[in-house]
Amino acid sequence: MNITRVGVDIAKSVFHVYGVDRHDQAQWRGKYLRVKWLDAIVKRVPAGAEIAMEACASSHYWAHGLQARGYHVKLIAAQFVKPYVKSNKNDRVDAEAICEAMGRPTMRFVAAKTAAQQDIQATHRIREELVQQRTAKANQIRGLVGEYGLVAPIGIGQLRTALPRWLEDAENGLTDNFRFLLAGLAEDLRYLDDRIATATERIAHHAKTDPVAKRLMTLRGVGSITASALAGALGDAKAFKRGRDFAASLGLTPRQHSTGGRDRLLGISKRGDSYLRTLLVHGARAVLRYTEGKEDNLSHWVRQLAERKHTNVAVIALANKTARIAWSITCHDNAYDPDRAAQAA
Repeated sequence: MNITRVGVDIAKSVFHVYGVDRHDQAQWRGKYLRVKWLDAIVKRVPAGAEIAMEACASSHYWAHGLQARGYHVKLIAAQFVKPYVKSNKNDRVDAEAICEAMGRPTMRFVAAKTAAQQDIQATHRIREELVQQRTAKANQIRGLVGEYGLVAPIGIGQLRTALPRWLEDAENGLTDNFRFLLAGLAEDLRYLDDRIATATERIAHHAKTDPVAKRLMTLRGVGSITASALAGALGDAKAFKRGRDFAASLGLTPRQHSTGGRDRLLGISKRGDSYLRTLLVHGARAVLRYTEGKEDNLSHWVRQLAERKHTNVAVIALANKTARIAWSITCHDNAYDPDRAAQAA
C-alpha cells in the first residue's frame, strides 16, 4: 500500500480518514477516536505524504502535530470542499471530498498558523469581544438611566464622567435600589475598561517587538493594533502569491457577476477577516481626512481619486492598497517606500 494523499474530517471525538494512492485509487477508509487517529496515520501513511483537513477550529493544532511527524499538511476552506461532496452529506463522505478537493491543481489552501500567530490573533479576538461587551454595557446603562430622566452626552468617556455624578446626586430622583444596581453596572464598565487596556497593552508590546509589525507601522493609516493584526494574519506572507490575493482574502475587492463576455463589478465582497478589514478601512478613512496640504505621492493619489469618485470608494481603494503594500513589505522583507506607495502593487 502506497498512500500519497489523505483527507481527514476532524471533529470533537471521532475522526474519519480517506486515503488514495498516486493513481487516485481508494486505499484506506477509517473511523478513529480522537486519541488514536494520529497513531493510525503514522502506521498506515508514509512520511512525506499530503494530508488535508478543512480549516476550522483545532485544524491548526492538528496540523502542527502532523507536520512534526513529517507530513505535508494542507488546510482547505470549507466552501471549497462542499462542491466535491457527493449525494448525502456525512463525515465519511466529507473525508472523501476533502481528499478529492486537495488533488485539484487550482485549489487554494490556507496556511497553517504558528503558535505565535495563534497567540496574537487570540489576543485581538478577545479584545474585540471585550469592546463589544463594553459597548453593550454602556448602551444598557444609558437605556436604564433614561427611564429616570438622566441622559449623558454622546461618547463613552462622557458616560464614565456622568456615572459618579449620578450616584452622588441625592436630588436626581434615583431610588436607593436603583443606585445599588447602577453602582454594579459602573463597576462592570470599569472592569471591562481594565480588561481592554490590558489586551491593548499586550498588542502594543507585540507591535513594538515584532520586526514585521514594526515595519508595518511605517505605513500611513497603520497603528500598533492594525500592524499587530496584519503581522498575525500574514505570517511570512508566502501563502499568497501576490498582494492582490491578500486584499481579496480580506474582502476589499469587488464582487463579480459577469456573463456573456460582459464584466459586471459589484460592491466589495466583504469576505474573509472582517476585523482586519475594519481596521484597514478606519485607517484609510483617517488618512483621507488629513491629506489636505500634504504633497507626497500617496496624498496626491488619494485626493485625486476622491475628487473623481465617492469618498467611500476612495477609502476602500486606499485600504486595498494598504493591504497590498503590507503583503509586499512582509513577503519581501523590505522597508516601506513612500515614493512608491501611489504605484499599483
